[in-house]
Amino acid sequence: MKNPLQLAFNAVLLVAVAVLYFLHFRQPAAPAVAAAPATTEAAAAAPADTTTLAAVAEQPVTPPTVPAAEAAANADQIAYIESAKLLDGYQGMKDARRSFEVKAKGWERQNQVLVTNFRTAVEAYQKQAPSLTPEQRAAAEQKLQAQQQQSGEQQQKLQALAQEEEGKLTQRVLGSVNKKVEAYGKAHGYKLILVAAPSGTIAYGRKDLDLTTPVLAYLNQTYTK
Repeated sequence: MKNPLQLAFNAVLLVAVAVLYFLHFRQPAAPAVAAAPATTEAAAAAPADTTTLAAVAEQPVTPPTVPAAEAAANADQIAYIESAKLLDGYQGMKDARRSFEVKAKGWERQNQVLVTNFRTAVEAYQKQAPSLTPEQRAAAEQKLQAQQQQSGEQQQKLQALAQEEEGKLTQRVLGSVNKKVEAYGKAHGYKLILVAAPSGTIAYGRKDLDLTTPVLAYLNQTYTK
């Protein structure tokens, strides 16, 4: 039967693996893009070069130039966009994900330090244990258990920080996308632009009503500027 110290060691390693999985391997699902005006302030998510993205995000949304005849032809038309394809191809989302990955690597390093320090402390104790008195062993195990608890708390904070940061980046990008989709729809005269999400909100739509490609081109064009 394993002693409590060994069980504690296994527990912190399991938590470490879970956090590492979240930080390094988890790919956020593509959220739905709403065509309605966004309540979140439009700002692109900040990558390593936060100044550049912030300046781009603060620029007013410029509607595309559309011939009056085309806008009139689209009057009262209903179209849709595929949210997953749109966000995967949008440069702003790509930059946001790169920014998150850079930060995640930093959190991963912090997490690895916690795991390494605890493992080192346990190994040192195991080497010294045969020469320690029962009182000394009890004191050492109590100290290690306190270290294990502190490591677990720090790991939980890292995971919460990752979730919070991911949410902020996503909302900033979606705020910008929503406003640009709205500007595109108004300029082209569409009555309504729906969202086809992976969850199946639109079961069927004619391909000629799919605006994903032109809207994505508009998003990337305005983002680059």
